[in-house]
Amino acid sequence: MSEPSRKLSSEEVNALMDGLKSGDLSASTSVRDGDDIEYKKFNFGSDDLSLLGDYYALRLINERFARTVRGVFLPLLRVQPRISSFPPEVKSFEEYSSGLDAFMSLTNSRIDELRGSMLTVLPPSFVSLCTSSRYGGKLEVNETARTEFTATEEKIIEVINNGISDVLEQCWKDLTPISIKFQSREQNPQFAAFVESTDLVIVCSFVMQLPNIDSMSFDVVYPLQTLKPVSSLLRSRVQSDVVESNMTWRDKLEKAVLEVPLMVKSNLSEPIVSMSKLLRMKSGDTLAVNLEDTVDFYVENQKYFKAEMGELNGNASVKLSNRINN
Repeated sequence: MSEPSRKLSSEEVNALMDGLKSGDLSASTSVRDGDDIEYKKFNFGSDDLSLLGDYYALRLINERFARTVRGVFLPLLRVQPRISSFPPEVKSFEEYSSGLDAFMSLTNSRIDELRGSMLTVLPPSFVSLCTSSRYGGKLEVNETARTEFTATEEKIIEVINNGISDVLEQCWKDLTPISIKFQSREQNPQFAAFVESTDLVIVCSFVMQLPNIDSMSFDVVYPLQTLKPVSSLLRSRVQSDVVESNMTWRDKLEKAVLEVPLMVKSNLSEPIVSMSKLLRMKSGDTLAVNLEDTVDFYVENQKYFKAEMGELNGNASVKLSNRINN
């Protein structure tokens, strides 16, 4: 369906011109008597954020996150999970929270760069599975009714959320750099001081599939207002706004290798002294040494060069003369 024309009609153009000439742009100068006017009030900044488009960039971020976050769960589950992402959904927080159980793990985090927050939602069965498997238990879901997490489960929740935050920071980096900081954690959606119930949120759901058990899911929730500053980037089909260095992998590796610090040294002389003479020596005694024309130059205790002793700008120095073929 083609979009309606947004061009002004000739009557509207004439009305605007008359208003500019008279200095009055009120409806009385642009509408004839007896004409009905259809209008609506508009407040700047109150546009509908739910029309951000298809969230193409956010879907790419979620797909990358689903592939990368496996490394967070692999040490806990001791098997490689398969994680998939669902397309982002826009709904009110009240609508979203009404579908949650009364007992969940809800972690509220702050995104300073976007001046907003983020909510990570883990079901208790998911936490119980990760905890049991981490400490040698069977890979099975515990369906018993509960009202609180154990201290060990709280620690596992912290590990999971820290890992999710780190992976999200890496996945968002190409679009815009963010840093995620922990703020609070709740176990009841009604007490989660996240957003108002009528505020819109973007729900990013991820499903985890494991062998011989039913699939489980967890959510990452963004308030729509949090993503408003990057709404144009989220609609963009350009994956990265970051100008990457054009150095190849080989160049970067070579540069890193060339910056490795190495210890070098040069021995002036290595005299041989008998044990009896060494035992008779006392403070103030001198030991004669023979200085050669060239000295050995070492790199990490490996002899590499023949060098000559000298002086440069008042400092003792060595001049590399011949390379030794090892």
